[in-house]
Amino acid sequence: MKQTSNTKKRALLIGVNLNNGEEFEHSMKELASLTKACHYEPVGMITQNLPAVHTALYIGTGKVSEVKETAAILEADLLVFDNTLTPTQLRNLQAELELPIFDRTYLILEIFKERARTKEAKLQVELASLQYMLPRLVGMQTSLGRQGGASGSLSAKGAGEKKLELDRRYIEHQINGLKKDLEHISTERNTIRKKRNTSAIPKVALVGYTNAGKSTLLNAFVDCYLQDESKKVLEKDMLFATLDTTVRKITPDAGNSFLLTDTVGFIDKLPHNLIKAFRSTLEEVKYADLLLEVIDFSDENHREHMLVTSSTLKELNAGDIPVLYIFNKADKRMDAELLPKVTENKIYISAKKGIGIRELAEEISRLLFSSYVDCTMRIPYEEGNISSYLLETARVKSTDYQPEGIFMELSIRQPDYEKFRDYCL
Repeated sequence: MKQTSNTKKRALLIGVNLNNGEEFEHSMKELASLTKACHYEPVGMITQNLPAVHTALYIGTGKVSEVKETAAILEADLLVFDNTLTPTQLRNLQAELELPIFDRTYLILEIFKERARTKEAKLQVELASLQYMLPRLVGMQTSLGRQGGASGSLSAKGAGEKKLELDRRYIEHQINGLKKDLEHISTERNTIRKKRNTSAIPKVALVGYTNAGKSTLLNAFVDCYLQDESKKVLEKDMLFATLDTTVRKITPDAGNSFLLTDTVGFIDKLPHNLIKAFRSTLEEVKYADLLLEVIDFSDENHREHMLVTSSTLKELNAGDIPVLYIFNKADKRMDAELLPKVTENKIYISAKKGIGIRELAEEISRLLFSSYVDCTMRIPYEEGNISSYLLETARVKSTDYQPEGIFMELSIRQPDYEKFRDYCL
């Protein structure tokens, strides 16, 4: 997919405005960013106001001629549409315009293909790509040569139809194989997740629109509390810089540890096949005790991004998890001396500059550990598994080894307090 700067293909962008105003303008700007992320050069934009998209052509029939003329004038190599085209629309547009045609879904899939690093991410992207491709093979018979024969068998079909049928069967076979591979990986992931759940360390997930600064924030926590460069993740100003789920154990100054998970970013009109393919990865979110929604406060469309994030979380059955809203890059809109600013369930920070990281950790601790109970316990030496559990999951203020047992002064979760209250003094 990647090309050198001297051979970048020129792309003409096309969108239909269904009376969405500013939302449509933002969508077209985002389409340009997606196009650039695929290493194509946007050279023009054509839009049309319609009450509904044209069933057969997406754009109106009269607009097709304008697109063709403009593409010729701008010497466009390809056309990019700001929505997912149906197989019929794609076939009809290619017949009319005689240029390669991509839609928004195709661009996102291409970006995911390039950015996938782990085996699981690569398999997920490949599955989504094949699921996108499969229906677009159907209906291509009209442009393929036919050879006679009665219906009812593959051998009776024309040469083009035979190839189409073979391609379809091959893709279906590949899809089934990928699903089995991903199910195996998902089983392994569930085993790891169960181990985390039994540890009772609270789980915090970073969520938000792509390029809002989630990975930058994770790295800021690593700098502040782990100080280990090998624990950092890729951090870059681009759409979908990271696709892989990363978990780090963070222990703030107060001593209350939590697991911090970085997840793939969301985007408006995220292809459904991608959500399905990445479901096992994205499901890390719904097991979190707290969500940190990272918002690019410097982006004028950040409110729309928050709506997209909220909608995606609901689709993942994570809409009821408590959320702390992180307004990142606030230094671009506010005086840095006023940062960090904390108001109720919102905090304004700059992850890039390390402003507000410790204050954010305090807010996380407040939300996660507010229900903790302070107590002193005496754990018999023969109950070493309990003392080990408490050392791992509770905030232990002091430990004293006496002949009668291990005396522990600690702050413990309410459910664990009820479970071990017989050991309380």
